[in-house]
Amino acid sequence: MPVCVLVLKELKDATSLRQRLDAEPFPLRQCLLVAPEGEDNAAAVAMDQVDLLNPSLARQRRQRSMARWLMPFGFFAGLTFTQITNLETFSALGPWGEPVVGGLLGLGSGLMGSYAAAASVPSDNEDGVRILRNRHEERRWLLLLETPSGVEPPWQLLQSARPLQVVRLSEL
Repeated sequence: MPVCVLVLKELKDATSLRQRLDAEPFPLRQCLLVAPEGEDNAAAVAMDQVDLLNPSLARQRRQRSMARWLMPFGFFAGLTFTQITNLETFSALGPWGEPVVGGLLGLGSGLMGSYAAAASVPSDNEDGVRILRNRHEERRWLLLLETPSGVEPPWQLLQSARPLQVVRLSEL
């Protein structure tokens, strides 16, 4: 889904463009107004609440997704490893306790692996997000638009608002 973010100087520019977008029969999946740092507005959200503009939220989402399959895989790998190696590291726990502890250690390894893997994958939008964070610190208003797949944003309408900058984020 194409995502573009318009950088606007004033709140009135952002709200008037948002009203014109709402009045158009144009399919938008998402239209979010992001307030500059320190500004409070009921119609706007903070930048750190927007998943696309917050790399740590994206990393957390990636980590949870990877943990969903790495942890069970680690559990069964630990269980299997304990069974096939005949090591008696936890022999005091009995014939059932030892493989279960091996599985739990594998489960923990899968969890640690999900953190490492999520941190090592860079986002496709890093440069665009960095630009937008700089504009956010300059106290600019951001209008995030997400359109359905295959549908381009209404560029003529967007250009009529005279944005300071338009940043296209890679498709999701």
